[in-house]
Amino acid sequence: MLGLEDYVDFFAGDDAVRAIGLHIEGLQEIPKFERAALKALARGTPVVALKTGTSAIGGALTISHTGSLSGSRELYQALFERTGVISVTNPAQMLETLKYLCVVGAHKGPNVAGFTCSGGSATMLADHAEGIGPKFPAIAPDASAGLKALLPSIATVSNPLDYTTPIWGQPERTKPVFATMMRAVGADSALLVQDYPLAGLDGSKVFYQNDAAAFAEAAKDHDLPAAICATLPENLDAGTREFLIDQGVAPMQGLHEALNAIASTADWTAARDRILGSCPAPLKPGRSGGPLEIMTEDAGKACVKAAGLPVPEGRCVPATEAPYAADAIGYPVVLKMMGPKLSHKTEMGAVIVGLDSSAAVARAVQTMQARVGARDPEAVTDRFLVEAMSPKPLAELLVGLRRDPQFGYALTIGSGGILVELVGDTRTLLLPCGPGEIEAALASLKVARLLAGYRGSDAADLGQIASILHDFCTTVLTSDAGFDEVEINPLFI
Repeated sequence: MLGLEDYVDFFAGDDAVRAIGLHIEGLQEIPKFERAALKALARGTPVVALKTGTSAIGGALTISHTGSLSGSRELYQALFERTGVISVTNPAQMLETLKYLCVVGAHKGPNVAGFTCSGGSATMLADHAEGIGPKFPAIAPDASAGLKALLPSIATVSNPLDYTTPIWGQPERTKPVFATMMRAVGADSALLVQDYPLAGLDGSKVFYQNDAAAFAEAAKDHDLPAAICATLPENLDAGTREFLIDQGVAPMQGLHEALNAIASTADWTAARDRILGSCPAPLKPGRSGGPLEIMTEDAGKACVKAAGLPVPEGRCVPATEAPYAADAIGYPVVLKMMGPKLSHKTEMGAVIVGLDSSAAVARAVQTMQARVGARDPEAVTDRFLVEAMSPKPLAELLVGLRRDPQFGYALTIGSGGILVELVGDTRTLLLPCGPGEIEAALASLKVARLLAGYRGSDAADLGQIASILHDFCTTVLTSDAGFDEVEINPLFI
C-alpha cells in the first residue's frame, strides 16, 4: 500500500529526523516523490539515495521484483538534481554520507582545511578531491609565516597540511596549528586523517585521541563541521567512533567516502538555495502511448518551425521537380529522400550535400534512388526535400524531448552532429523547468567551451539559447498534437 514516496513525506515532517536514506529500486509515483523530496528540502532534511537497477540486467531484476519501473539512469539523476536529493553509488557511501549529515550537519561551501600526520595521506586527499569538488584553498603568504612558526622545521606549509610527527599527540602544539590553518584558508569544513591502531597494538592510542580532541576544539571554536577519517574503513574501531561523536566530530570510515560526503553536503546546500529560490512547476505524470508514428523530416521541420525555431528554406517535391526547386532556393543545396523507412537517412544513402547546380541535383536524384534501392527497395520514394545549405555553425547541439510513462516529458541537450553517440556529452532535465535550469545545463556540457568562444571564435549567448529552448519546450508540452518524442540533431548555433 505504501511506497518510498509516502515514507519520505512522513519522515520529512518529523523534527527528530536529521537525514533520510533511501535504497531505490523503483518509484511508484514520480510527482508524489517530487513533492515529498521538496518538502524534506524545505525543512532542511537531506535525502540520500542509492538507485539500483540502472544496468540492463539490474533493470530487469528490479521490474520483476517490485512490479514498478526502474527508469533510466538519466531520468532518475534529473529527478534527484531537480529535488536536491544526494545521489550515491554504493551502500558504504550512502551510510557514510548519512553519518556525516547526522553528526555534523550540512555546511555552506566547498572549502576544506585538511590535516594529516603523513605526507602520503595529504597527497591522497588532494588527488581525490580534485575530481569531485572539495577545494583545499591555498594559504596566503602572511598566514603561511604564522603557520611556519608553529610547525617543526621539517614541515611544508600547504593545504592539506602534514603537521609531521615531532608535534604529534601534543595538543598544546597541534591545536594552534589546526586553528591557524582553519582561519587562514577560510574553511567551510575541516578534515583530519587518522588511522587508529588495532587492539593489542594500541599503546599509542592516547596520542591519536589528544590530536582528535584538539582538532575538535579548534573546529568548535570556529563553528566548523569537522570529520576525522581513516584511510581504510577498519582503521576506525567502534570505541573510537563513539569517542569522536562525543567530541562532535563525524567519524568517517574511508578517505574517499569522507571526501565524497563533504562534496555531496556542499552541493546539497547550494542546490537547496537554488531550488527553493526558483520553485519549479510540479511534474506531471506521463502516459502510456500507443505505437509510434515517425514523421518524415519535412513534416517534422514544419512543426519545429511553427514552434519558433528557424529551419533552412526547403521544398518537398517529386524527383522531376527537384532541379527546379533548387534553382528557386539558390545554391548550394542539400538533397534528401523522404519516406517512412528513412528515419536514418545517412545510413541509407538518402542524403547528398553541397550540390551547386541543377545538373548536379538531377544526378544526385538518380544516385540516391540507386543507393536506397540497393539497401531496401521498399524504402525508395518519389519525395525529395531540397534545402538550402546552412553555413558552418559555431557549434552543433542535440535537442531531444520525449515523454516517459513515469516521469512525463524530459529534455535532453548535448553535443550534436555525427559524433553525438561517440562523445556522449548530454544532460537531461525533467519538464517543466525554467530557462535558468536550461542555461546551467548548457554551461555544464563539454561543448560549452565552443559556445563560450574557443580560441578566439565568436561567443554564443547561453541565456538567449536557453530562453529559445524553453519557449520551444513549452510549445511542445502544450501542443494538441501530443508528441511522444522530438529530436533535433543537429541544432546549429
